Amino acid sequence: MRILFVGDIFGRPGRTIVHERLPELQKQHAVDLTIANGENAAGGFGITPQIAEELFELGIDVITTGNHIWDKREIIDYMNSANGNEASLARRILRPANYPAGSPGFGWYQGRTRAGVPYAVINLQGRVFMTQNDDPFRLTDELLRQITAKVILVDIHAEATSEKISMGWYLEGRVTAVLGTHTHVPTADEQVLPSGTAVQTEGVIGVQKELILQRFLTNMPSRFEPATNDVRLCATLIECNPDSGRATGVQRIMLRQGK
Repeated sequence: MRILFVGDIFGRPGRTIVHERLPELQKQHAVDLTIANGENAAGGFGITPQIAEELFELGIDVITTGNHIWDKREIIDYMNSANGNEASLARRILRPANYPAGSPGFGWYQGRTRAGVPYAVINLQGRVFMTQNDDPFRLTDELLRQITAKVILVDIHAEATSEKISMGWYLEGRVTAVLGTHTHVPTADEQVLPSGTAVQTEGVIGVQKELILQRFLTNMPSRFEPATNDVRLCATLIECNPDSGRATGVQRIMLRQGK
């Protein structure tokens, strides 16, 4: 079984290259399940119901998010509209599971691939240099007691690579893959841990470089705008045994627009 995970889709440039290159990538690698982080898909901050449904139409099965999930307020009513209905598209867009009780939406999803293989996706947010939400480590223990699927992918949306890698080791042998998002640029640390869990973290951030440099040079706040040059689609391809959920391979993918 092959799982394709697409890192943070950032603004219109990110959506455009995903639209252009994702179908060929899915076909080339015979992908069975596609997951993408879409929390920055709307102008670099948040996601709207319309954009979410456009991504679903491209064959993305589940959309994970992170700290910008509430930046577009209309997503709240959209997520609530699912009302727990597993067949609803709105149920397949996730917010971090370790957000406080009572937060809109859901932090995990369990479904089946088109071939009928059960799978689950868990969305978490880290706590290092970020808002102090519930403990993502122990919460995941609780979720794994509820999940019956063997193929389980975890997106931990976090600032520090140490926290992401720690989650990988913590869940080693219990989930298929732990992938780190939030910093938009994939790191070269993809590996399959000894007990069959694939990991890769993310480590400037898809923003116009002049704005980033200006902030470093002046320490003055500025609004980040998505870069429009050298746009790339960054993803991770995971191979796993659908019966055991154990990962057997992991591959970093980076495609440039027009190449």
